[in-house]
Amino acid sequence: MEKTVIKTGKTVDEAIEAALSELGCTKEQATIEVVEEGTEGGFLGLGRKDAEVKVTFNSEETAEAAAPATSDDTYYGDDESFEGDAVSEAEDAAANFVAEVLSGIGIHGNMDSYREDDTIFISVTGSDCGAAIGRHGETLEAISYMTNLIANKHSEQRVHVYLDVGGYRKHREQVIKGLADKAVSRVRRSGRKVTMEAMSPAERRIVHSYLQEVKGVTTHSEGVEPNRCVVVTPEGKK
Repeated sequence: MEKTVIKTGKTVDEAIEAALSELGCTKEQATIEVVEEGTEGGFLGLGRKDAEVKVTFNSEETAEAAAPATSDDTYYGDDESFEGDAVSEAEDAAANFVAEVLSGIGIHGNMDSYREDDTIFISVTGSDCGAAIGRHGETLEAISYMTNLIANKHSEQRVHVYLDVGGYRKHREQVIKGLADKAVSRVRRSGRKVTMEAMSPAERRIVHSYLQEVKGVTTHSEGVEPNRCVVVTPEGKK
């Protein structure tokens, strides 16, 4: 019985590997048709097009297995494969949106995107990235928020986009963890609560998560946006 799957990937080899994995066969047991070679796209990857392949496998391994399947025989896999395609579509939509936004404000650089489970990671590097970061990362947060909306419009399953521009988010995360460590040291020395500087919701989540496993202290937030702060308190004290 013939089975045919159509798969996409950043490269032809990646798409073929995905198809062979789903069919459970080797290249020698399959007929491979390259439908689309794929393109890298232009500036920041804008207009990138995935490679697409059509792979046919005959479980009886007869001579007829080499013949391409007709459209009536096409097999697209189970729901899991559809979810994977949906995340790929969401990744492309998110990456293209970021590319358009950054191009529109004159950011010149390179963009790399990949996904792990339900998280899409997009990293942009280059010169003059400040306009996409903004004061205290406010512009970056706004772009991230919009990118998440765009990605989830193209995916039935919930996805999260982690966007970093110019390495700002990674650097800022290390700075925030350093501030949290200092706050814990002050709490332990004084036995009193310590109020940290005002932070965005995303930055406050970093502190709460980072200090969650630290013994002797608890955290909560106080104040009103945009001046809401994390308060580090000795454990057992209000």
